[in-house]
Amino acid sequence: MGLLRACASAVVLVLSTLETWALDSYIAAVYEHSVLLPASPEEALMLMDRNSEHSSNCQAAVMVLPWPVVHAAVFALAALQVLASDTFTAAVYEHAVILPRATHETVSPEDALALMNKNMDILEGAIKEAAQQGAHIIVTPEDGIYGWVFTRETIYPYLEDIPDPEVNWIPCTDPTRFAPAPVQERLSCMARNNSIYVVANIGDKKSCNSSDPSCPSDGRYQYNTNVVFDSEGKLVARYHKYNLFRQETQFNYPKEPEAVTFKTPFGKFGIFTCFDILFREPAVVLVSELQVDTVLFPTAWMNVLPFLTAVEFHSAWAMGMRVNLLSANTHNIRMSMTGSGLFTPGGAAAYYYNSETEEGRLLVAELSARPRLSPTYPPAVNWSSYATSIKQFTEDNTFLGAVRRDIFTFSELKHEAGNFTVCQKDLCCHLTYRMSNKSNDEIYVLGAFDGLHGSVIKYHWQVCTLLKCRSTDLSTCGQPVETAQTKFDMFSLSGTFGTNYVFPEVLYSGVQLAPGEFEVLPDGRLESKNTTSKPLLTATLFGRHYEKDLKHPLQTSP
Repeated sequence: MGLLRACASAVVLVLSTLETWALDSYIAAVYEHSVLLPASPEEALMLMDRNSEHSSNCQAAVMVLPWPVVHAAVFALAALQVLASDTFTAAVYEHAVILPRATHETVSPEDALALMNKNMDILEGAIKEAAQQGAHIIVTPEDGIYGWVFTRETIYPYLEDIPDPEVNWIPCTDPTRFAPAPVQERLSCMARNNSIYVVANIGDKKSCNSSDPSCPSDGRYQYNTNVVFDSEGKLVARYHKYNLFRQETQFNYPKEPEAVTFKTPFGKFGIFTCFDILFREPAVVLVSELQVDTVLFPTAWMNVLPFLTAVEFHSAWAMGMRVNLLSANTHNIRMSMTGSGLFTPGGAAAYYYNSETEEGRLLVAELSARPRLSPTYPPAVNWSSYATSIKQFTEDNTFLGAVRRDIFTFSELKHEAGNFTVCQKDLCCHLTYRMSNKSNDEIYVLGAFDGLHGSVIKYHWQVCTLLKCRSTDLSTCGQPVETAQTKFDMFSLSGTFGTNYVFPEVLYSGVQLAPGEFEVLPDGRLESKNTTSKPLLTATLFGRHYEKDLKHPLQTSP
C-alpha cells in the first residue's frame, strides 16, 4: 500500500512527559487537519513539529478522555503508520537544459536569473505533473538550472549563498531572512505549492578571507550543490559535490566529504552528485554505514560504452549496493547525455534512454520506502565464492585489447556454447554460455581487467565482461557499439573479485536494460533467467576496489 494521506477529523495526542502515560485520563484537542502520517516514532516527532505550525487555523475543543480511548487511538494510528510505510511514489525528470550563450564574458545578475527562470519554468511544469501523479518527491538534474559551460568568473552571477539547513528556513514564506536568493525562493515555492519534496542542483558561494589559508584569491568558495526542499518548502538538505569531474574548474572541492542524510515519512534519504557514484565517499558511506533507504542522484552524465552508460551503470549500482537510486540526468544528445531512472535493489522500476529526441522526460514509479524490510530484498552476495570454487577452463588464445585506455585481456568465443576462463593479475573471470542465433558477422569476447583507471584521477577497477566487438576485426573489441543481432539462450558470469563492491550490468541492443531477465546469485554468479529477449551488447560484473585507489591529486582531505 502506498503512503496514506488523510484529511479528516483527527485526534492529536501529544505526550509532554513520560509521566503522562501513568495518568488515568488525558487532555486532548480535536481539530480538522490535513495529516501526513509518520512511519516511525522518530518521524512522528518530526511531523508533530511540522503539523503544529498549522494548528493556529484550527478550532479546538478541550475534553477529558479516559485512558482506554487514548490507548485505542494510539493503537489505530500505529497500525495506519505501518500500512503507510511500505511504499512511496518517486519521480525524476530528464531535462533538456536551456544553455547560456557560449561566452567567457560575465553576464549581469539579471540576465543570469532570466536564464535560470527559463529552465525553472520547465522544471516547474514537470514538478506539477509529478505531483498530480501522486509523487512524494522529484529529482531534477545536475546543472539543470543554468548549464555547465562556465569559467570560475562567468558562473558567479548564477550562484547564491545557501545556508545550512539547521537554520530551519522556508524561503517561500520568508524570502528576506537571508541575502536575496530568488532561485531558492522559487524552488521552495514549487515544493510548497505542490506538496512535494523537490531536489535541485544549483551553485553555492561562501565568502572567505586571509585567515583561511585555503581561501581562493577571489575571496570565495564556489560549490556544485544539491538542495532539497520538503513538501512545505523548507530547506532540509544541502550537499556540496566532493568528486568534481575534470572540467568543473568553476567549482571548489569541499575540504571534507559530506555525508548528507535526512528523514522523511517514507524513509531515510542520502544525496550525492554525478561523478561521486564512482568513489567510496560519500556514496558507499551513505549506504553501508549510514543505512539510507534511497539515494537522490542529480547527474549530468555523458554516456561511455561499453560499461558506463547512465542507465547501465546507475541501475547496476543500485543492485550492487541494494538500495533505491533516483537518477535524473540532463538531456543533451550532442554531448551523449541521456539516461535517467528509478532504480531499485531488484532492477529498474522505470528508466529512459533516448539519443534521438531533443525533449526531456518525466518518469514516475512506486518504490519500496524501506527496501531492507521488504520480503523481496536480495541477499548479500559473496562475489568471489563461485569463481574460486570451480575448475578453471583457462584459454591459451588470449589477446590484449583497449577499452578506451584500459588494456583488457580478451578471449574470443569461437563456438556457440562453451566454458571459458580469462585472467589478468589477481582477477580470473569465468563464463558459461550458449548462443541461440549467433550472427556470422558478430564476434563476442570474454574480457578481464584488474588495474587503475583514469589519467589524472586514478581509481582501481576489477571488471569481468562478456561483450560484443565493434566488427569481426579483433582490434575493435572494446570499442563502443550500440547494436547487436545475437541472442543468448543462457550465460553465467563470475569472477575472483577482491572487493565486495561489484555492480552487475546487462545491456541489450539499442542501449536498453533487461529488467527481470537476469539475477545475481548469492555465490556471485550473474546469470540470465531465460533466453535474452533482445540481442546482447554486454553482460558485465563491474568491481570497484576502493582500497587500491591512488590519492586524489586535487582533493585536500586525507
